[in-house]
Amino acid sequence: MHIDLQMRINLCAHTSFQYGTTKPIDLKPNGGDIPVTNDNRKEFVALYVDWLLNKSVAKQFESFSRGFHRMCGGKTLDLCIPEELELLICGSPELDFTALQENAMYDDGYTRDCVVIQWFWLLVEGFDEDKKKQLLNFVTGSDRVPINGLANMTFIIQRNGPDSDRLPTALTCFSRLLLPEYSTYAKLKDRISVAIENGKGFGLV
Repeated sequence: MHIDLQMRINLCAHTSFQYGTTKPIDLKPNGGDIPVTNDNRKEFVALYVDWLLNKSVAKQFESFSRGFHRMCGGKTLDLCIPEELELLICGSPELDFTALQENAMYDDGYTRDCVVIQWFWLLVEGFDEDKKKQLLNFVTGSDRVPINGLANMTFIIQRNGPDSDRLPTALTCFSRLLLPEYSTYAKLKDRISVAIENGKGFGLV
């Protein structure tokens, strides 16, 4: 990185306040009076990154940390290595939809042998990872995989009336997909695609 000495940059950052106003924040004592040069550019980058990722959100993170440790305080966290803690918070990164299909349940007249159900899984098989996450989010309210994987997740497909132009709907609290008995694969593909790409629920993580 080369600093254009004709462009004055000081060791300060700017943060937004209400109504769009900004306020300069010194990245170090009297930083607003210290120009950034080629000699101190690395210091500027380090100070700015620290401010952006740590100091600018310190108040919000303190509230998060206090609530997190209230729920998981004591020696609970000592039982987990960092990778296990990430798994608990973020869920499993593996989207094993074969396991989900094998353990799916059906209701109100649907069985795994129904042609609509076979069409459904054929469609899902061709989804890329983003589409699969959209489907999970539509049915369950979250695109994250539970820590014990999709094989152990409740996933129910319920018949929601005969052939119709209505979109599928979902009961996210029960991981239940309400799927009309569409007459063609093309209609099922179109209706499901529209639903999962445009549906919004509670926005759970």
